[in-house]
Amino acid sequence: MESAYLLSQLGPIEINMSNNGIASVSFIEHIPENHIAPASLSDCLSQLDEYFSGKRKEFSLPLAPEGTSFQKQVWQELQTIPFGEKRSYLDIALKLGDKNVTRAIGAANGKNPLAIIIPCHRVIGENGKLTGYAGGLWRKEWLLDFESKKRQEKLF
Repeated sequence: MESAYLLSQLGPIEINMSNNGIASVSFIEHIPENHIAPASLSDCLSQLDEYFSGKRKEFSLPLAPEGTSFQKQVWQELQTIPFGEKRSYLDIALKLGDKNVTRAIGAANGKNPLAIIIPCHRVIGENGKLTGYAGGLWRKEWLLDFESKKRQEKLF
């Protein structure tokens, strides 16, 4: 497993890559001192940088998140939510064909190992309220506001 770090507007981010692709992207407290990013993660670092500068709306990276087949199905569906848009847990459940799995959708969303790249922050409660986010609700709110503003800039 190789690791790289990025200092973003939301704080430090750790990126881990396995032999199969990006395995995790998560928020951390501190970047280790004297860390040198491996060349294998330069594309991921560049794409995240482009995202935070408003130049990228989708990621094109080899992904290798570990999870159950249901979790992977949910994570795949999350990647279809367009930049700057939101969906409810019920919306995702209906897309997967079973309105009764909203809690399981929420659990899978919470286990997403690829923050930002698999945009679990775009999933909100059916009532429009922000619900849990592993990186903290303040980060979810920031990401949604950021994407909404960048989307509006493109429309006008």
